[in-house]
Amino acid sequence: QVQLVESGGGLVQPGGSLRLSCAASEIIFSMYAMGWYRQAPGKQRELVAIVSGGSSIINYADSVKGRFTISRDNAKNTVYLQMNSLKPEDTAVYYCNAKKTLVNYWGQGTQVTVSS
Repeated sequence: QVQLVESGGGLVQPGGSLRLSCAASEIIFSMYAMGWYRQAPGKQRELVAIVSGGSSIINYADSVKGRFTISRDNAKNTVYLQMNSLKPEDTAVYYCNAKKTLVNYWGQGTQVTVSS
């Protein structure tokens, strides 16, 4: 059974940093594009960042460019999201996603709260 397990969320002050991790199991990890999405209360889920299987293609939402960095370690079946200069508007549940043609898996989500 495919599992995506996120970790690293929590409460942080504005301007602080967090690093999210997502460990995947039961998939050939390098064949999947891996992404981070987020959903704030009352809003639709949105793409934050995505990285291709070999890390040659990376895209970010405009709202996080220059502050967030996505990376992956195919040897560890893990994708990361380094979040710096966090703002209150970054508060959301962050979800890990694994995607390839006709296949889409989601993690259970991890809460990130940015507040003083």
